[in-house]
Amino acid sequence: MTSSITAHLHFGGADLSFRKKFRLFFTVAVVVLALGCAKVAVHYYGFEILELNSLLTSGIGGAIFIIGFLLSSVLADYKEAERIPADIRTSIEAIDGDLGSFAAINRDFDIAECRRILLSIIDKLRSGLGHAGDHKDLPPVLAEIGKLNPLFTQLERQGMPANFVVRLRVTRDVLSRSMLRIYQIQRVEFVPSVHVLVQTLVFSILAMMLFLKTEGDPASAILFGFISYMFVYALYLVRLLEQPFAKGHGSVDDVSFFLLDELEANLRKSIDGGISPVRHSHSEA
Repeated sequence: MTSSITAHLHFGGADLSFRKKFRLFFTVAVVVLALGCAKVAVHYYGFEILELNSLLTSGIGGAIFIIGFLLSSVLADYKEAERIPADIRTSIEAIDGDLGSFAAINRDFDIAECRRILLSIIDKLRSGLGHAGDHKDLPPVLAEIGKLNPLFTQLERQGMPANFVVRLRVTRDVLSRSMLRIYQIQRVEFVPSVHVLVQTLVFSILAMMLFLKTEGDPASAILFGFISYMFVYALYLVRLLEQPFAKGHGSVDDVSFFLLDELEANLRKSIDGGISPVRHSHSEA
């Protein structure tokens, strides 16, 4: 288990391998190379039937504008997604902090059970965003958060003031809202019709460029490769950014969970050693 946590921490940090950082580049390069080979074949067998005109250049400019619009919209969700792990960690640490403070004055309260539920929330979140859960299997996480309700009811019977219990429930609701936002981002595609428009535009432009008459010189090949690379890369990038929490595909573009990995390590140490893993709590109950 320790080695698994270490691997998560290593992956979530800034130490990115060359292969992972340029994974998308090499994927797109293979596609562009295949298109280049197709262009050579079309030119060799004389299938280039289209003349260069202003309509083609206008179409390329329009496609670039629409792709830019789509990317800007997707990036807005991506920037929000980057803040969610911090919100999740804050909520879990706040719950654990208040429960730990109460357990310090009430030995009958089983803080270890609560921490196991908090750990299970993190574990199910990670597995639900993996390949097995198609990167969007979040209902088990929400069910795990629901297990906190009986514990909060138990706190009232054991003497925790009502206002502290209310605050714990509010924090739990914030945690649930963060999970639901992840669920929505992973499941919902931003304006599907815009995706269809962008995809058809890109495929149409690449097809026209394949059959566009060229001189067969290096300058034409470089220009074809550059434009193809730009459009194909943009399509792959939109697909990656639309599911920012997709785990297990070897990309570095998914939102890092290093904050949750550190929290998981601290929670496991607290269960094994009987110490509090957090540096703060709402208050002393």
